[in-house]
Amino acid sequence: MIVRGTDRVIVMGITGKQGTFWTERMRAYGTRIVGGTNPSKAGTMHCSVPVFATARDAMKGAGFDVAVLFIPPLMAKEAAMDAIDAGAKGLVVLTEHIPVHDVMYFVAAARERGVPILGPNTAGAVTPGECFAGFMPAFNERIFRKGSIGVVSRSGSLGTLLCLNIVQAGYGESAFLGIGGDPIIGTTTREALVALDQFPGTEAVVMVGEIGGSMEEEAADYARTMSKPVVAFIAGGAAPAGKKMGHAGAIVMGDKGSYASKRSALESAGVTVLETPSDAGAALKARLKR
Repeated sequence: MIVRGTDRVIVMGITGKQGTFWTERMRAYGTRIVGGTNPSKAGTMHCSVPVFATARDAMKGAGFDVAVLFIPPLMAKEAAMDAIDAGAKGLVVLTEHIPVHDVMYFVAAARERGVPILGPNTAGAVTPGECFAGFMPAFNERIFRKGSIGVVSRSGSLGTLLCLNIVQAGYGESAFLGIGGDPIIGTTTREALVALDQFPGTEAVVMVGEIGGSMEEEAADYARTMSKPVVAFIAGGAAPAGKKMGHAGAIVMGDKGSYASKRSALESAGVTVLETPSDAGAALKARLKR
């Protein structure tokens, strides 16, 4: 799911400290925030937009396309289902530590209804020069600049580092998709790769993965069919066997999800695998031949 500047966005949990801080920055950047939710403050104005009790009320009162969730873990399932039932076209679920069975429930409901989700445990999405949804530093021109490199990342911090290196190399980003680092998420690496491949103006894609799970191997199957070059960095190459590193999804069981298996699958698909994030610029120049 790539959020565009024309998308109407509501912020669920808008009146909280983080909701307020990032709503102000999203609006300043150009994100079309049309409202927010907080049941106890419905009928008031906050950050110059109306506050509704629920997403369903927001859909009736303002209408929206995307819901960004600044919601505590134990309330996230209810909020996500509220947005899905309201008719949202996409969700950005920033919350981490949501109970796994809650995530399974609302992700399954969203897939059944064709509603894309970024997250849980995502830093959000950025379309440079248009908008951002979440808490990525889209406003920092050293990190995000409108360009032709699509970026998909399981990690917000590593994704930010790769974007910094992309801009330092003289490029810019067409779109950034943070898919989240939990074991169960709404958008897979492969699905994000497809979206970026099809996004107008994208000439190459940088993929930021990590050990654990099989998403990078599955993305490699699609990368094999692409005419656009793909560059990847896989975090966790030095992680001890059987250890969870960082994200909840970064745990290797046996050979499945290991660094070696991911690197092998990607390289066999024609993807350039970086040794360090700082190699991104040189790899892009080599693959794009300029």
